[in-house]
Amino acid sequence: MPELPEVETTRRGIAPALEGQRISRLVVRDRRLRWPVPPGLERRLAGAQIEAVERRAKYLLLRSSRGTALLHLGMSGSLRLVYDRAAPQPHDHYDLVLDRGPVLRFNDPRRFGSLLWAGADPGAHPLLRDLGPEPLDPEFDGEYLYRVSRGRRLAIKPHLMNAHIVVGVGNIYASEALFRAGVHPKRRAGRIARQRCDAIVASVKDVLQESIRAGGTTLRDFHGGDGTPGYFTRELRVYDREGEPCVRCGASIRHAVLGQRATYYCLDCQT
Repeated sequence: MPELPEVETTRRGIAPALEGQRISRLVVRDRRLRWPVPPGLERRLAGAQIEAVERRAKYLLLRSSRGTALLHLGMSGSLRLVYDRAAPQPHDHYDLVLDRGPVLRFNDPRRFGSLLWAGADPGAHPLLRDLGPEPLDPEFDGEYLYRVSRGRRLAIKPHLMNAHIVVGVGNIYASEALFRAGVHPKRRAGRIARQRCDAIVASVKDVLQESIRAGGTTLRDFHGGDGTPGYFTRELRVYDREGEPCVRCGASIRHAVLGQRATYYCLDCQT
């Protein structure tokens, strides 16, 4: 599933082509996404000027003169800029046609993505209103993580992946950040000391920023707005490396299922 770096990579790829443009029309070929595309959305967007393309958690916010559309890539979705007006292919579910320039085309074989209307105040939308802070914002620091972890018996890895605690720290990046911080993914969140919370937060920020610079992580489906894969895959130190030697100590990378998600760690380096 595309995580925060992949969504941010997509945002940066499409924003220059969209911002300041006027929407000619929205063409919906299949409304049956994770949530049905709302009826009348074509009418709302036709003629609207795109003011900004923003991101909140793993959602893209298309702010326009008439309100905000809320986009999600789902598990296998991708947005790409089509300049040659090529004929749509299977799983190309909608096109955002601009007055000039490219078409923004959404492809999603599994149809777990979404296109919704968030109106004038997207922060009040049910999908956004209860989310935690952005991991790259100053609000997410060691003191905050320490405070919201007290009394929690849940393991630190699923705790980090809880969008009510902090948004956008998905499975890959939680595993990678905890390895860098030297914290075992099964350690109870409530038993982690303040100093180690500092280390976890610093590692989360470093991993996410490095992945954004590399264009995200492509394991199977993800491609950015220009069609290129993410190259952070080359920098993964534990994720999907079961049985391979640890880059620090040489011990074999372990695999476990934690919170129904694949988890990778080094037993010697993470305590």
